[in-house]
Amino acid sequence: MDKGESTSFDAAGFLKNLTHRPGVYRMLGTGQELLYVGKAKDLKKRVSSYFRSRLPSPRIRAMVAQIVTMEVTVTHTEAEALLLENSLIKAHRPRYNVLLRDDKSYPYIFVSQGEDYPKIGFHRGPRKAMGRYFGPYPSAQAVRDTLSTLQRLFRVRQCEDSFFANRSRPCLQYQIKRCTAPCVGYIEAREYGEDIARAIRFLEGHSDDLIAELVADMERASAELAFERAARYRDQIDTLRQISERQYVTTDGAGDIDLVALARSGNHACAQVFSIRGGHNLGNKALYPRIPSDMEADEAMQAFLEQYYLDRETPAEIIATPAPCDPEVLAQVLTQQATRKVAVSSTVRGQRARWLAMAMQNATQALQAREANRLTTERRLEALQEVLELAQTPGRIECFDISHTRGESTVASCVVFGSEGAIKSDYRRFNIEGITPGDDYAAMHQALTRRYTRLKSEDAQLPDILLIDGGRGQVHEAERVLEELQISDVAVVGITKGEGRKPELDTLTLSRRQAPVRLPSHHLALHLVQQIRDEAHRFAVSGHRQRRTKSRTTSPLQTIPGLGPKRRQSLLKHFGGQRGVARAGVEELAKVPGVSRHLAEQIYEHFHGDAG
Repeated sequence: MDKGESTSFDAAGFLKNLTHRPGVYRMLGTGQELLYVGKAKDLKKRVSSYFRSRLPSPRIRAMVAQIVTMEVTVTHTEAEALLLENSLIKAHRPRYNVLLRDDKSYPYIFVSQGEDYPKIGFHRGPRKAMGRYFGPYPSAQAVRDTLSTLQRLFRVRQCEDSFFANRSRPCLQYQIKRCTAPCVGYIEAREYGEDIARAIRFLEGHSDDLIAELVADMERASAELAFERAARYRDQIDTLRQISERQYVTTDGAGDIDLVALARSGNHACAQVFSIRGGHNLGNKALYPRIPSDMEADEAMQAFLEQYYLDRETPAEIIATPAPCDPEVLAQVLTQQATRKVAVSSTVRGQRARWLAMAMQNATQALQAREANRLTTERRLEALQEVLELAQTPGRIECFDISHTRGESTVASCVVFGSEGAIKSDYRRFNIEGITPGDDYAAMHQALTRRYTRLKSEDAQLPDILLIDGGRGQVHEAERVLEELQISDVAVVGITKGEGRKPELDTLTLSRRQAPVRLPSHHLALHLVQQIRDEAHRFAVSGHRQRRTKSRTTSPLQTIPGLGPKRRQSLLKHFGGQRGVARAGVEELAKVPGVSRHLAEQIYEHFHGDAG
């Protein structure tokens, strides 16, 4: 090591007993802080390289200087070490490792099984439910676009089971010809099953076979003079052909490929992942891993691919630029994980080379746009610091907003912004309960109390600025909560819509004891506060709508013990809907097939209490 650098770690003593077998090593600093996790084919050789007389980069020198102790785990193979390394990085997020920030699971299309009328829908998260999963798709929008296409083509249901089980008449989707109303028996299970089977074939990428099958069905329907059915087949064929022409990508015969490009600028990086499944371009996704500026390009790509693919479904081939430093080991591990061959390559020609170049172009442009946005945010934060007369540039801003419909389904949102813009992984929503409907002050008090009680108990990072969508009253409420929780050094700012809701007339309340401030319409601080306020409003409104929809579509009948889906549907059909069930007496309820007198009494008491 260079002179002047010291560490309490006895490297010579540690290396003396270190094995040459493969494994994982962990560097720990003061207080057992995990500094770095690495894997090695030869532990002794790899770890020894950190204690040479001269190290290649300032980052590694700084890291080694902080080592207090080291730990190793010996594995049977290098592939096993790679899996363990990835698990430890994700669990502990060491400061000196490449960290993939956007690790939200990709969305899938889910087709349920084991039902007479399966549903097709959006899915994200663990795949526990019985059924088939198609994907992953690069974005939620790609899934929604495909689901919309499936509805137009095959009219399969996408509603929740609770909604489906309690219908007494078709919903709007039937009226606009996007569903065949299986909920009320307008289509037989056999015919509906054919639609589901075709939807699955479409998702599997068998569009050409499906078109040929539909052409035969159309000709058969025409011969039988069933012109309405033939017209429906014709429309399906036309739509399928349009989709095939728009989406098909030449991939030299290969079906499932990911094209990965990594662009870098200093400490900032952007990885673009283009997903091709069954010859169809499903779109792309941008991710922004944290990569040290002095890390070699091949090492950076290797680290990104390891973190990205070791816990998600992998295509048959991954084509990456720049090339990873150890593609053979990565391919071996991914092959074991997928239980089928997975290839990792970088040298391509023809159409694949053009697609890879396009991925790199997208990565470069996205990184440039993010950098420009970061600089703009930086200038806006400095302007806000000046307005609020803060000692330092704010590094974290949290903004709250309240949304409800005349007091119904009240939701509070909390959005978080930092030096690089929105930190969406830290966003939170709060379902507000136990207040007078429409009392925004009580809703704000509850949301703030819940948020900062938890942050304080967990010793988590508090914001430098607490931004409230509201005026002096809401600012007072926020300051009161912080006082109750004994939280200081948080600046509270309220933003109020101007006359006619004109943005240039928005005012800021910097304290409940000060008069509102109106900044010039071109002021950078105003632009930042408005951007954050609008994002909090969007997040609150979307959460409120979801909660309101759920409360309105969940039937009270579902909470009655012993009343299953078939009996619920019988009741709804017999009485023409939930209102009719609620009005019925015990004798009337007991006349419905499958409803005993005891159950009828339970249903009646559910709607009327003990008054009957």
